[in-house]
Amino acid sequence: MPLELSIIPLQSKLESNADGEAIDISATTTRTFLCELSVTDQIEQESLDVSLWGSADGQDFGKKPYLKIPQQFYRGTTKMVLDLSLRPEVRFLRARWEVNRWGRVAPTPMFVAGLKLTEIPPMSENTTTKRAVLAVS
Repeated sequence: MPLELSIIPLQSKLESNADGEAIDISATTTRTFLCELSVTDQIEQESLDVSLWGSADGQDFGKKPYLKIPQQFYRGTTKMVLDLSLRPEVRFLRARWEVNRWGRVAPTPMFVAGLKLTEIPPMSENTTTKRAVLAVS
């Protein structure tokens, strides 16, 4: 059964910039995840930026994210793949989100969203090569 992780719990109310909890991914076998960001509610004239950060020790998450999800303005689901198969040192993941609001109304942004990661088969070069060889055979 594939590993499923709730990096931002579904129906979380995001009203300010923050970092999520560090999630241990050492139980994964493929180290490759389908990331699904679901925005279920929002107000007008605002944006949401979500990124995924990795760490070896659960404390130092570095200066650059491993994945940046495209900026969101509206309700919907965005899917992307995060492949950490070539990064064996990454044992923890956490999300970081930034919210922004502009316009003439109340200055507090508000999104209701969640980020789920589901383990999928690896997508490394070796896997692609093996699949191509099997297809030709």
